[in-house]
Amino acid sequence: MNDNPRALKLADRIKVIVATMLDTRVKDPRLGFVTITDVRVSGDLQHATVFYTVFGTDEEREGTAAALRSATGMLRREVGRQTGVRLTPTLEFIADAVPENARVIEDLLSEARGRDAELARAKEGAAYAGEADPYRKPRDEEDEDLDDEDLDVEDLDDDEGTAPGHERA
Repeated sequence: MNDNPRALKLADRIKVIVATMLDTRVKDPRLGFVTITDVRVSGDLQHATVFYTVFGTDEEREGTAAALRSATGMLRREVGRQTGVRLTPTLEFIADAVPENARVIEDLLSEARGRDAELARAKEGAAYAGEADPYRKPRDEEDEDLDDEDLDVEDLDDDEGTAPGHERA
């Protein structure tokens, strides 16, 4: 998307002009229930892409696309007349994929909710395969005291501080 303020202003103006013209002046019977969702203008203001959605079946969408193609010249002339720019931008109509994408996302979310519910049902009667807490815990001080008692202190020779049979040379 272009961040040029002039292009953004022109895009908003084109959106209003095209929507008004489709509502009042275009009398093509193929034109269905059309909503202009967005207009994007190139940085040099030479090309405008008009995104639209059509409520209805695939046949109605195709008929609306054909009606928009046939009305492009009249719509471009009106855009040039009402905007007053030196070079009138070309108009390209593209069917917006937002409704279809939203429907796909909704289907994926409902599938994920179903899997979560299935997992919750499976978890209800489940038990741990091993211990409930499989991680090692730090030893208590009492355990360390027991380890010190296990040493046999009698084996050490008090005179030299070495074990018998291991005299120093």
